[in-house]
Amino acid sequence: MRRLIMAGALSHIRVLDLSRILAGPWAGQILADLGADVIKVERPGPGDDTRGWGPPWIKDDQGQDTSVAAYYLCANRNKRSITVDITQPEGQDIVRRLAAKSDVVLENFKLGGLKQYGLDYDSLKAVNPRLVYCSITGFGQDGPYAPRAGYDFLIQGLGGLMSITGRPDGEPGAGPMKVGVALTDILTGLYATNAVLAALAWREQSGEGQYIDMALLDVQVACLANQAMNYLATGNSPRRMGNAHPSIVPYQDFPTADGHMILAIGNDGQFARFCEVAGRPELAADVRFATNRARVENRAELIPLLNEITATRTTAEWIGQLEARAVPCGPINGLAEVFADPQVQARGLAVTLPHPEAGEVPLVASPIRLSKTPVEYRRAPPLVGEHTDEILADLGVDAAGIAGLRERGVV
Repeated sequence: MRRLIMAGALSHIRVLDLSRILAGPWAGQILADLGADVIKVERPGPGDDTRGWGPPWIKDDQGQDTSVAAYYLCANRNKRSITVDITQPEGQDIVRRLAAKSDVVLENFKLGGLKQYGLDYDSLKAVNPRLVYCSITGFGQDGPYAPRAGYDFLIQGLGGLMSITGRPDGEPGAGPMKVGVALTDILTGLYATNAVLAALAWREQSGEGQYIDMALLDVQVACLANQAMNYLATGNSPRRMGNAHPSIVPYQDFPTADGHMILAIGNDGQFARFCEVAGRPELAADVRFATNRARVENRAELIPLLNEITATRTTAEWIGQLEARAVPCGPINGLAEVFADPQVQARGLAVTLPHPEAGEVPLVASPIRLSKTPVEYRRAPPLVGEHTDEILADLGVDAAGIAGLRERGVV
């Protein structure tokens, strides 16, 4: 049987991306990286909200700021952009015609936000019964909070993540803390991608599309993982522990002679080897510290001892000596150190793509490594409406028709 060779694993899939900011565009970018033709539908004029979320702005070849926000670039690679005013009937018709030729719709409007324009799932399913339609909201399509807008920061607080993040009470800087990146949005984008791929796989068997209801709050609660299970198993709410781990000791940051390092000791053998390198083998034989269970129970005694020991050598000295004995450890890098790291460089995690305003833009590479259909970096995140004429021409709109739509403010 002859094999069909495709440029990308999803090169046969078209995605209509009506979403903006981060969770939806993150899902769209993953699908685009995997080869899908992702059409980003934006408002005429400003486009996606994140286009204005600067500084920082990308600089051009002369080192001057462009109008391109770094935030926007993080989630919109490999897409085509069309501007459409969906409040106008002609704009709604354009989106419906695009949906008729698409496999997937992504949207993150508030509950019922697209129904008034005839662009909700039921309306578009009538045009394309095979459509996989993914709605991303803060709280889902039902429940008392469904009408509310949802933002990552709010969900990190409401969904419990901030209650277990930050320095514990009694320490300097104690208090709940959000994660330093919009993690709930990112995780929701990842779950949405998985859901879309599952729905496409089902469609291959059934011939039917379906509706996907993704909520940031649902994702945040699900991703509490072991901490949620700790609560469900005991009825006791986990407390903030800074960089420490509730169930493994030592598994946190420690001071060194010139900064800090991380010890991530996951078993008793690793702890014994650490004690040997530290010149304190008796600690591994101490009944209080010999097993992980004992170390967790006696955390308050052990950690101050280890703080004194680790402060006697530099970070580099510790890492060199501990890695030689297969004891998991590492530095706490800033972003400059991250992108200078030889492993990060060897894996090619920074890429550049040509850009019409900036000349070239730097981007973070996809972590997905497929042996047969690798990710391709086909185009930089588009300018607002950059592909409007091209996409409309694909729908059969001639040059005069496009000019008329532009004059009427539809595109």
